Amino acid sequence: MRADARRNYSHLLAVARDVVTEHGANASMRDIARRAGVGLATLLRHFPTQEALFEALLRTNLDALTEKAGELETSNPPDEALVSWFREGVAFVDSYSGVVALMASAHADPDSPLHASCTAVHAAGARLLLRAQAEGTARADMDGDDLFALMSALGWLVGQPSFAPRADHLFHVIASAILTNRSSNDVKKATRRSAPIARAPHPDVMQRRSRPVKAPGRAPRAASTVE
Repeated sequence: MRADARRNYSHLLAVARDVVTEHGANASMRDIARRAGVGLATLLRHFPTQEALFEALLRTNLDALTEKAGELETSNPPDEALVSWFREGVAFVDSYSGVVALMASAHADPDSPLHASCTAVHAAGARLLLRAQAEGTARADMDGDDLFALMSALGWLVGQPSFAPRADHLFHVIASAILTNRSSNDVKKATRRSAPIARAPHPDVMQRRSRPVKAPGRAPRAASTVE
């Protein structure tokens, strides 16, 4: 891809990210094109369908979540690595409305362009869980699918306005259930390097920012001409 085409592609993804963060799976392709300052035909040349656009957005974040698991596995104690990654996953699920259904569908469909990335995330979480189980710090009666299900459920739950203020409390309740013989204080210690749960605003960077879980949508970017 030429440098100018790559810039155009990145610009469209950045604008789409803002719109999808605000509207979730119901984001309009026309609205994305309008905010990007391009015609719908230009957007469709890069992303022929809404599904293709979502795949491009989510794949980057899923791959980053997998890479994060590898980093934590080599630099953190098993229990801390597991719970820190779990927090990252919850924040990602909360990033986009509708992402849980998309990920579940992709994981079950080998033909989905997102299947490989979803499978890698499942495997990364399962590996961290097994490492903690081997040390005796995570309960033995759960597997990677259970971990992913809890991450998805909690990510969806804390995105609901009525539960958002209790996001960190709910996280500690679930984390305490995953770890064995740990008090609430122990769980907090295991996640001492993690900031409070917050929506991941940029799928290229798995990081937390000090803002409420249900962060309002960001202001649209200034329109620019991209052809």
